[in-house]
Amino acid sequence: MLSSQRQFLLPILGLLALAGPAFGGVKEVHDVYELSGQPAIQPRFSTDVANGKYTPPEEMDPQFWYSLADEEITKRLALPQPSSLKAKNVIMFLGDGMPLATVAAARILKGQRQGKTGEESSLSFERFPYTGLSRTYCSNAQVPDSACTATAYLCGVKTNIINIGVSAAVNYNNCTASQDPANRLTSIAEWAQNAGKSTGIVTTTTLTHASPSGAYAKTANRMWECDSDVTSYGADASTCIDMATQLVTQTPGKNFEIMFGGGMGKFLPKSITDSHGKAGERSDGVNLLGRWQGLHDGGVLVTNRDQLLSVNVSRVSSIIGLFQSKLMNFHMDADETYQPTLSELTEVAIKKLSQNEEGYFVFIEGGLIDYGNHYTQPGYALDEALEFEKAIQLARDLTNIEDTLIVVTADHGHAVSIAGYPGRGTPILGINQHDTDLNGVKYAVLNYAAGPNQYLDETGQRLPLEDILVSDDAIAPSYIAKEQGVHSGEDVGIWASGPQSHLFTGVMQQSTIPHLMAYASCIGSGQKLCDRA
Repeated sequence: MLSSQRQFLLPILGLLALAGPAFGGVKEVHDVYELSGQPAIQPRFSTDVANGKYTPPEEMDPQFWYSLADEEITKRLALPQPSSLKAKNVIMFLGDGMPLATVAAARILKGQRQGKTGEESSLSFERFPYTGLSRTYCSNAQVPDSACTATAYLCGVKTNIINIGVSAAVNYNNCTASQDPANRLTSIAEWAQNAGKSTGIVTTTTLTHASPSGAYAKTANRMWECDSDVTSYGADASTCIDMATQLVTQTPGKNFEIMFGGGMGKFLPKSITDSHGKAGERSDGVNLLGRWQGLHDGGVLVTNRDQLLSVNVSRVSSIIGLFQSKLMNFHMDADETYQPTLSELTEVAIKKLSQNEEGYFVFIEGGLIDYGNHYTQPGYALDEALEFEKAIQLARDLTNIEDTLIVVTADHGHAVSIAGYPGRGTPILGINQHDTDLNGVKYAVLNYAAGPNQYLDETGQRLPLEDILVSDDAIAPSYIAKEQGVHSGEDVGIWASGPQSHLFTGVMQQSTIPHLMAYASCIGSGQKLCDRA
C-alpha cells in the first residue's frame, strides 16, 4: 500500500518544477490532489509558464497539421492496399505514459506471473497485425504533456504544452485567445457525432483529466477542470468555461452516450457530499450532474461496480459513471467489489454504443500507467498496463474485426529503462543479479532517470537494494533527485487491428492518428475511404 506520508507532484507533463528561463521563471504553489486516498501535490503555474518556449509560426495555424496529415495519408495510400473495408466502429485505446520500455516490462511481468521466464510472452495488442511509431513532441515542447498530446491524437493538430483543443496560437492561461473561433479545434468525437455515430470516453483518471478532455474540451489551461480551478489560476470563471461544464453543456461532450471515470467532485458544489463521501469542489453552486440528468431523458448515473453492471444498456439513453471523487484507485489498491475494472468499463461501453446502427467512436484510457511511472513505482505502472491489455483483448473479442478498427497507442513516454544485461528470467521488478556498479553493488533491473529516491548512504554511495525492492509497490531507483519521475520525448508505439489498420505503419506525426481513423471510418473533413470507391 502507499505510504500515507508520501507526496508527489501530479503528472502534468513532467512539467512539474520546471522553474527556469525556459518557463519564464515559474513559481509553484501546491494544492492537494488524491490518488488511492493518499495526498499528492498538484502543481500550479504562473501565467507566463509557456512564455519563452519557441513555437514555429507556421505551426500556429491548424491547417499546417491538416495538410501534413493529408500528405502522410496520401503517402500510405500510394502503397498496395490490402483491404477496402470501411470501419463502422473505431475504438482508440490510450496507454497514458506508456513508453516501449513499459510495454516490454509489462510483457515480461505477464509471463513471470504465469510462471515463465517472461521475455517470450506477448501482450494482446502486440499480436495486432500492424505496428507503427508516433512522434510525440508538441508545438513548443520537445517533451510533451498529456494535454498537447491529447489535442494531437484526438483533434489532429499539435498545440502548445498545457493546451487542450485549441491551436498553438493560444498561450497558457489566455482565456480570450482560447475563445477565438479561429483557434478552437474539433475532435474526432465531434466528427463521429456529425456522421450520426455514437460516442463515449472511458478513463481510469478523471473525466476532466487531460487525455479524455481532448475529445471535448477547448481550454488554455488543462487545470481548469472546474470553476474553482479557473479562479485559482487568476481567470474569470464566468467567462472561462471550466472543462466539467463544457463536458455537460457543450458540443460534443453533451452528446456522449458513455462517460466513465473518476472526478465526481468537479461536477458538484462544495455544499454537496458525493457518493464516495467527499465534498464537491465547485464554488458556483451548480450541480452539473443534476443538469446532465435534466438534459438526458433516460440517462443514468452510476457510481460503483454493482450499479454499472446492473444497467440494462438497451433501456437507457446514456450513462455517466463516476467511480471516485478524484482519480480512480490503482487496480492493485482498489476494492474490487466497489470499483469496476477497465475491462468492465470497456465491456459496458461497447455494448451500449454498439446499439447504434451507424457505428461509434470511443476513447478508452489506461490513465494510471502514467501515475505509476511518475511515482517511479513500476509495479503499479506494469500492473495498470496489464489491466489495459486485458481490456484491449476483451474489446477485440467483443467486436467484429471486419467492421471495427482498434488503434492502441500512448501519448508520451517516461524516462524508465531496462538495462545492465540481467539474465533471462530475472524478476523484472527485482535486482539485476548479473552485474554491479564500480563499487560492487548490484542494481535494479528497472531504473528511472529522475525520481524521489536515489538510495544513497551518507557518503553518497549506492545502497544495496536486496531488502528494498521486495514488494510490488517499491519505489525504483533514479539518478536525478526530483519529487517525481518525468516524461520522455522518444517515439511511442501504435498497434492497429481491423479495417484500414494497414495504414498505421511507419513513423508518423501524432496528429495524423485521428485523420487516419477518420479516413477509415469516412468521417471528418479530410480524405475518406468512401471517396475512393
